[in-house]
Amino acid sequence: MVFNESQTKIVDSSGQTQENLKEKSHICDICGKIFTSLNNLIEHKLIHSVSKPYHCEICGKSFTKSSFLSQHERIHTGEKPFHCDICGKAFSQSGHLSSHKRIHTGEKPYHCDVCGKAFSHSCSLSNHKGIHTGRKPYKCDICAETFSCSGNLSSHKRIHTGEKPFQCDVCGKMFSQKGNLADHKYVHTGEKPHVCVICGKTFSQSSSLSSHKRIHTGEKPYHCDICGRTFSHSSGLSYHKRIHTGEKPYHCDICGKIFSQSGSLSSHKRIHTGEKPYHCDICGRTFSLSGDEPYHCDICGKAFSESGSLSSHKHIHTGEL
Repeated sequence: MVFNESQTKIVDSSGQTQENLKEKSHICDICGKIFTSLNNLIEHKLIHSVSKPYHCEICGKSFTKSSFLSQHERIHTGEKPFHCDICGKAFSQSGHLSSHKRIHTGEKPYHCDVCGKAFSHSCSLSNHKGIHTGRKPYKCDICAETFSCSGNLSSHKRIHTGEKPFQCDVCGKMFSQKGNLADHKYVHTGEKPHVCVICGKTFSQSSSLSSHKRIHTGEKPYHCDICGRTFSHSSGLSYHKRIHTGEKPYHCDICGKIFSQSGSLSSHKRIHTGEKPYHCDICGRTFSLSGDEPYHCDICGKAFSESGSLSSHKHIHTGEL
């Protein structure tokens, strides 16, 4: 791994950048992560260590340090001892409170040394850097999917374990990701706190706002590594890649037919259910698929399933051959 001493900035736990890379950097020889102190590096290396002597009595999860276990146990107890002195929101970890406060201050201390883009959180910077480098050092030992941030790997693993430690205190619904719970709560409140500064549209989720903004900017940060086509959303790239792989992960549980996109499966199922949600305003007929609405002659009103058939029919009225 090569670092440019004149450009690279190291971010310590307080969010402050450190210059003098040569003097102050300590690099993990396993994953390449950079730290500003030797003690932080030593503590980090415990992540790679096999030894995890501290066990949660509730779920059995193991940790390398007793302090990590204490933090984890608050997931089960619901304890949130750290409070924001601006809005009063409570958090289970002091680090989460520090990150939250940047919403109020607008502080973005983590800078990309390639393009200069700034971020409020270190993990957001790590994810962003993957766009430039393609480097994802954190690998899932179950499915081999890789991640640029260790936190994303931890969240991903819950897909395999089925663990859902976050519970809605209104309806009791469980979630595997804390962010999903936060977004879900807006179902109960109806709140849409995220506002587009360009058009004023509001969203209940910050991720939805970020995706929406690309309509205005035209940004397409997701690249297909096979053909080079770019997309504004990761889901668009995922759908596109199935053209190359031939993957069809969506199965009809009635007839077994398979599809590459969930929307195609939903449309197909209407064949079995008889559902016809699309209504023609001209003749009143209903249809299973949006593209099935007929083409009407504006002279006599006769309907056709194809535009070409309508064009041929119109010759009767015009006298054209």
